[in-house]
Amino acid sequence: MERRRAQLTQAAIACFSEHGYHSTTIRDVAERADVSIGLIYQYVGDKEDLLFMALQAVLDGYMRQIPPALEGITGPLHRFCVAVQAYSRVNGDSVDATVLAYRETKSLRKERRSAIMRKELETNELMAACVRDCIDAGLFEDIDVDLFVYQIVMFCHAWALKAWHFAPKMDVDTYVERGLRLMLRGVLTKAGAKWMRKLEASGVAPAAPEGGKKNAGHRRL
Repeated sequence: MERRRAQLTQAAIACFSEHGYHSTTIRDVAERADVSIGLIYQYVGDKEDLLFMALQAVLDGYMRQIPPALEGITGPLHRFCVAVQAYSRVNGDSVDATVLAYRETKSLRKERRSAIMRKELETNELMAACVRDCIDAGLFEDIDVDLFVYQIVMFCHAWALKAWHFAPKMDVDTYVERGLRLMLRGVLTKAGAKWMRKLEASGVAPAAPEGGKKNAGHRRL
């Protein structure tokens, strides 16, 4: 059942991305999935169900991929960098779905839009926890966590939203490396910049920005 739902979801994403949500029919999705219309109606009640499934797929991807990527990593800076990389890789693997989420979330009923928003906040909390750990360790300045997390989220989404521009020039890991150099420049303490250089030397993080402000917190990698 889960395999069939995934098949229908991918077919819906492809059709909605190619033809637009409002122009796509259930028949279009059935033909793309190579199944009968009757079979689709065993899984969904209408076309909006397919859109809801498609948008959930991206958010579920973050929840599936970020926690496993962080397993066994204890250093706050290392965890932060890996979380951003994992988040961006989900977008890299689902460019059409990410773009669809920006374009068509408004087409959902209010209660479903609210459900998507709640799931987004749950996903953001994975990143926020990494940011708070870096602040507590004295590696980040005492920044606005919510604002910084959304800067990160928008940065990760931009890989998909502007894939036409970035994909021909670099892969997603290079994109994350360059982006982190820019984003971390204003938030790292001196201790944070020092540890970032160590992580970069070991090949697990981008090159540290120059400088870094005076450390005002704890000492923990």
